[in-house]
Amino acid sequence: MATYGYFDDAQREFVITRPDTPLPWLNYLGQDDYFGIVTQTAGGYSFWKDAKLRRLTRYRYNNNPMDNDGRFLYVKQGDVIWNPGWKPTRAKLDAFECRHGLGYTRITGRKAGVEVEQLMFVPPGENLEVWKVSVRNKTKQPQRLTLFSYVEFCLFEALNDMTNYQRTYSIGEVEIEGSAIYHKTEYRERRNHYTLFGCTRKVNGYDTARDAFVGVHHGLHDPKAVLTGKCTNSRAYGWNPIGAHQINLTLKPGAEETFAFVLAYVEQGDLPKFDAPFVINKTKGREILQKFSDLSAIDASFAAVKQRWDDLLSIYQAPSVPNAHLRRMVNTWNQVQCMATFNLSRSASGYETGIGRGMGYRDSNQDILGFVHLLPARARQRILDIASTQLSDGTCYHQYQPLTKKGNADIGGDFNDDPLWLVLSTCAYIRETGDATILDEPCGYADKPGSKDSLLHHIETSIGYTLNNRGPHGLPLIGHADWNDCLNLNCFSKEPNESFQTMGDVEGSKAESVMIAGLFLYAARDLASLYRFLGKSDDTTRVDGYYADMLKTIEEQAWDGAWYTRAFDAESKPVGSKVCEEGKIYIESQAWCVIGGAGQANGRAKKALQAVEKYLYKPGLGCALQYPPYSTYHLELGEVSSYPPGYKENAGVFSHNNTWIHIGWAMQGDGERTLDYYLSICPSAKKDHDVYRSEPYVYAQMTASQFSPTPGEAKNSWLTGTGAWSFVVASQYILGVRPEFEGLRIDPCVPKAWTGFSVTRKFRGVTYTITVKNPKGKSKGVKSLVVDGRKVAGNLLTPPADGRTAVQVEVTLGA
Repeated sequence: MATYGYFDDAQREFVITRPDTPLPWLNYLGQDDYFGIVTQTAGGYSFWKDAKLRRLTRYRYNNNPMDNDGRFLYVKQGDVIWNPGWKPTRAKLDAFECRHGLGYTRITGRKAGVEVEQLMFVPPGENLEVWKVSVRNKTKQPQRLTLFSYVEFCLFEALNDMTNYQRTYSIGEVEIEGSAIYHKTEYRERRNHYTLFGCTRKVNGYDTARDAFVGVHHGLHDPKAVLTGKCTNSRAYGWNPIGAHQINLTLKPGAEETFAFVLAYVEQGDLPKFDAPFVINKTKGREILQKFSDLSAIDASFAAVKQRWDDLLSIYQAPSVPNAHLRRMVNTWNQVQCMATFNLSRSASGYETGIGRGMGYRDSNQDILGFVHLLPARARQRILDIASTQLSDGTCYHQYQPLTKKGNADIGGDFNDDPLWLVLSTCAYIRETGDATILDEPCGYADKPGSKDSLLHHIETSIGYTLNNRGPHGLPLIGHADWNDCLNLNCFSKEPNESFQTMGDVEGSKAESVMIAGLFLYAARDLASLYRFLGKSDDTTRVDGYYADMLKTIEEQAWDGAWYTRAFDAESKPVGSKVCEEGKIYIESQAWCVIGGAGQANGRAKKALQAVEKYLYKPGLGCALQYPPYSTYHLELGEVSSYPPGYKENAGVFSHNNTWIHIGWAMQGDGERTLDYYLSICPSAKKDHDVYRSEPYVYAQMTASQFSPTPGEAKNSWLTGTGAWSFVVASQYILGVRPEFEGLRIDPCVPKAWTGFSVTRKFRGVTYTITVKNPKGKSKGVKSLVVDGRKVAGNLLTPPADGRTAVQVEVTLGA
C-alpha cells in the first residue's frame, strides 16, 4: 500500500511526500474575489470572481498527462532541467514536499544540492496571488543556474478561449515593461482590465509567445527556451500569449536568494486606459509590483492569511474529541471545504471546468448551512443574491453566474426542490445571528425588474409553490428533477445529445417526489419555528397546518411496507418500491422523510433507516444511492439508469445524501451507528489511497459502491454539498452544539464508550467553553447543564442577560 503523505494537524497542513499521487490532489487559494486552484505539482489556474468570464490562466481538462498546466518554475543546472514541483519535466528529484495549508500551498523540490521553494497564496483583500520563491545552495560549491517562470494566459472568457480559434489566435496582445508582463487582450476594445505577471527582481530575459518559449513541436516537459538556457524576448501577436521570465543566479555555498512573482487581475477603474496609443496605463500594475517587491510586505500578507484562518476556525473548535478523524475534519478541513463550496458552489474544481456551471440555487443554499458561522455577513448577502434569481411563480433559475448574478437561462428552472432550500438557508442564518431583519430585505424576482419584494415574500412563495403543485397522490410534483438531478421522470429521452434536465416536461405528466415531500416537512418545520420565535402565532398555526397535511399525505401515500417510496413516475407508477424489479429502495426519501419528522410516532423512521442498512450500507464505504442498481436503461426514469451500476446516481455512494442518514441515526439516539456511518465516507479515514485516489483531506461527491467493479474509488472532490452537511453532522448532531433561534441547543449523540469531549463555540458575541462528560456511557440525553457554576433546566443555552462575553458550560449526559 503506497504512502503519499500525512496530516500535520499541529500546522493544519496536509503534507504530500511524493508527487505522483493517484490523482491530482489540489488546494484552493483565495477567499474574497480572486481564486486559484493549485495541485501538488503546481498545476492549476486562476480567475477573478467567475471562472468562465474572468479566467486569467489556461487549464486543459481531461488531458494526458493530467494536470499539465499551471504555475511552473523550471531550473536549469548545466544540462539538466527540472521542476521543484516535479512536473512538467518529471525529472527525478532528490527530495520533494508539498504542504497544502489553509489558503496556501508550499512546494519544495531539491536536486543536485539546489533547493527551490515556491510558496503560493492570495493576500486577503487583494486581487492577486504571490509566489514567494527561495533558491538555496545546499552544497559546498558555488552553483550557477537559470530559473524560468511560466504561465499561459487565458483570454478571459474561457469557453471562447478554448473553442473559437479563428478569432482567438489573432487577438492576443501583451506589453512588457521591465520584469512585468501585461496581458491586455481586448483591453483596447471592450475590457477595462488586464492580467499582470511580474517578478520583484531584475530579470535576464522574458518570453510572451508560447511558440517561442515552448516551441510548436515541443511540450511543457521540454520547452525550447529552457533547453537552450535563454529566453528569446518574444512579444506575442495573437496566437498563445504566455508569461515567462529568465533569472540567472549564482549562489555561494550555503547561500539563499528570495524574490517573488506576482500574478494579478487589475481593474482599471476610473483611471485613463492609455498613456499613449496602444500603450496601456500601467499605474496600478506598477504599484502592485512596488508593494510586493518588499519581502516584508509579502511576509506580512502571508501572516494575514494564516491569522484570518486562525480567527475563522476559532469560532468552532473541538480539541478533545476522542476520534482523530472526526477531530481533524470538524476542526480544520471540513471548514476549509465549506469555505471553498461557499465561494465557488460547483463551478471550478478538478472536475468542474468553471464553464458549464455557475452558482447553483440548491447548491449555494445548502453550502450556507456549513458556512454561516464563519462569515455571517457574506452568507446574508449570498441569500439575497440567490433569492433574486427566483421567479415570481416560485420557480427558480437552477444556476446563476457569479460575476453578473444573473440566472443561467441555458439550464433554466423547474427543479421543484429548489425553492424550498431558500427556507433552510435563511433559517440557518437567523439561527446563527438572531438577525431577523434579513426577512424584510428587498430582493425582488428575476422576472420582475425593479421589484422590491422582501425575502420573506420569497419564502412564502417557495412554500406556496410546493403546496400548489402536487400530483394525484397529493405529493409534490418533481418537475425536471428534485435533489437527484438524474431522476428525470419527465424527459423520456431517446436522443444521446439531449439534456435529461432541460428536455422535459412530458405533457400531462404528474410525476411526484417523496423526497421533496420530506424536504417540505423540514422546511415547514423550520418556518413554523421561525414564526414562533417572531411571535407570529397565526402564521405559526398556518404553517404547522401545512406540515400536518404533508405528513399525513406521506404516511398514507408513500409508505411501502418497510421503507418510503422514492417517487411516482409520469404514469403514477411507484419508483423505489418493492414492486420495482430494480431500484426498489432509494436513500433520499428515507433520509428526508425521517429528518423531516415522518415515522417518529409509528416506528417507521427506524424501520426506514434499518432498510437503508440492510440494502444500501457497507461499512467503510457508505450507503449506495439505491438497490438494486439499474442494469438497463429505463426511458421513464432518465439519467439515473444511464450510468453503469455502482457509479454516480446509479447506486454509487453519493456522499452528500449519506449525511442525511447520519442525522437520521443521531435523531434515533444511536451514537455508534452515527459515528460509524460518518466515518464510512470520511476521507481522513480512508486507508488505501491507491484505491480511494482522491484527496484524503476533503470529501468527494461520489465513491464507487459495492455494486461496481471498482468499489472505494472516489471522483469529483472538493465542490460537493457533502462539505456543508458533514460539518452540520459533526458539529451539530454528533458533538451536538446546535444553533437555534433562542440560543444554543446542547444535544450530543456519541458512542457510549466516549467519556467526554469539549467544544469552544463563539455565538452571537459570546464564547462558550463547553465540557461534556459521559460518566454512565450514554449516547444521548442531557442529564444536567451547569452554566458558570449554576445549574439550569433543559439543554438550551440562552444569551447571557448580563452581557457576559465568556461562558463556561458543563454538560453531563445520562438522561
